[in-house]
Amino acid sequence: MKASFQNRRLRLVEPAEAPSASSGAESVAAEPRAEAPKPEQSMAGAISALPDEQLVALGLKGNVAAFETLYRRHVAFALHLAIRIAGSNRDAEDVVHDAFVKAFEKLSELSDAALFRAWLGSIVVHGVRSRMRRARLMKALGLGGYADPVEIDSIASHAASPLVRAQIAQVYALLQTLPTDERIAWTLRAVEGHELETVAQLTRCSLATVKRRISRAQQWLDEHFVETGADQELSS
Repeated sequence: MKASFQNRRLRLVEPAEAPSASSGAESVAAEPRAEAPKPEQSMAGAISALPDEQLVALGLKGNVAAFETLYRRHVAFALHLAIRIAGSNRDAEDVVHDAFVKAFEKLSELSDAALFRAWLGSIVVHGVRSRMRRARLMKALGLGGYADPVEIDSIASHAASPLVRAQIAQVYALLQTLPTDERIAWTLRAVEGHELETVAQLTRCSLATVKRRISRAQQWLDEHFVETGADQELSS
């Protein structure tokens, strides 16, 4: 079985419509005079255009605008990652919030400032993993279920057919029976489409370990997945 999902990117800000071209001196004269931008507005605009590496450098100096820019730039990515791994948006915002707090608190530990996004992703993955393992322990102790219901609307495109949605639901239900580390590694590789090296970085383990985890998860899915129609790739 081959499972591949096409990531949907969230558009957080709609582009402003271009103003109509003015014609004639009277039309131009009727335009109100634009206010000069305030110094703090100009500074915020300049900061928002900086690459992550420079934003991290400013953040290390306590620049609040740099922190805000890093958050706005990467929060959609972090939420998407948490939801896809868990198969549910339950607690995703809390996981992401905690991940940003930890990232900003430990910013000085980031060895390559240009890799802030990948580093943040590893913190998100670790947060989801901790939550899964804690819930599984609670289940083992008889203190509650460890598997949240799969939320298809959170992980599948609205355009996905009923057959594809059923396949996705089956895959995630099978993933919930796997050890947490195998589930996460397979999801990052097969669902998110990350390269093996990236999966290793996100899960903070060796490339060989990642390959073993993905292989075991894939074997389990191959053995237990039930075809519900003609050969068709999972997509979203």
